[in-house]
Amino acid sequence: MVLAMNRSSSSAHANAPEETDDSSDISALIGRLTAEVNEIACEKTRSIQHITNQMKMLALNALIESSRAGAQGAGFAVVAQEVRNVGQQVETIARDLESQLTARTGSLMSSIEKMTERSRGERMVDLSLNAIELIDRNLYERTCDVRWWATDSAAVDCAASPDDATVAHVSERFAVILGAYTVYLDLWLCDLNGNVIASGRGDRFNVRGQNIAGTAWFRDARTLRSGDDYTAGDVERQPLLDNAQVATYCASVREGGKANGRAIGVLAIHFNWEAQARAIVEGVRVDDDKTRVLLVDSNLRVIASSDGQGLLTERILLALNGRRSGFYHDRSGGLVAFHATPGYETYKGLGWYGVIMRGA
Repeated sequence: MVLAMNRSSSSAHANAPEETDDSSDISALIGRLTAEVNEIACEKTRSIQHITNQMKMLALNALIESSRAGAQGAGFAVVAQEVRNVGQQVETIARDLESQLTARTGSLMSSIEKMTERSRGERMVDLSLNAIELIDRNLYERTCDVRWWATDSAAVDCAASPDDATVAHVSERFAVILGAYTVYLDLWLCDLNGNVIASGRGDRFNVRGQNIAGTAWFRDARTLRSGDDYTAGDVERQPLLDNAQVATYCASVREGGKANGRAIGVLAIHFNWEAQARAIVEGVRVDDDKTRVLLVDSNLRVIASSDGQGLLTERILLALNGRRSGFYHDRSGGLVAFHATPGYETYKGLGWYGVIMRGA
């Protein structure tokens, strides 16, 4: 992938997002209170029904006694029958009240549950966006670094004439850069045939003289049209760097360090991906330890995971349905939220996603 960019720098830094949305807590409180109201209402209506049953029993006993009294109990029988009718009406009202209250509170609790689930899903989408935005801002700086350092006079001189003196000088220069920019594992200066002619950590990684012409990022770097362009490779394990996980960014080294100069070499910088990405996904505040925070690439391959599982091997079956962001329930009932990379400044992103998966 080759993207045309303007040479620039960035000092943007961001911390892992903190939870500020308490709408789910409010919804849970309302749901609990509604359930309590429903329980109280059912309890009281059952008490009314119990009392009316006692009234009906007393009225029945009064009718029996009035019938035994004959003509003298006839008047009392009328009163007893009316008491019985009133009891029956009260019982009907109480039963109807219980039925309606149960239906209303049940509907309310169902609505609250849906609102809570929606609130949780939307918050997870926001957290997914925060995670991918943090990595975008970080990688934007990498695109600036590689194009800047490709114009360094030491790199230009060595690419033009790779003798022992220029190789030693640029290697020292790279070592100084690596001492200040601790997010990198190594910097490599390569000729146009893919041979590594200098690096910043030759005492640690034996890469000088190695040929990397077969890598996708080098092939893409060979096609760059100017010094304003860069390439970004997929996150991978780099055998020449002790199999570390790296994100490699490349720019062409050009005659005189000029953007429109003739290409004379390639600068490759290897971003220490695993440590930086892990800090981002582990910094996202989620509800429980079973919730996974992920970064996945354009092929939906896991490139960072808060639980450390599936790195560079697992692929997530995201139900995107043409959306750049959203949430849904998977087949197991778990909640899945995602957000596509929005890019940052002039960095358009690489089609990655922030993903949060919450178990059922």
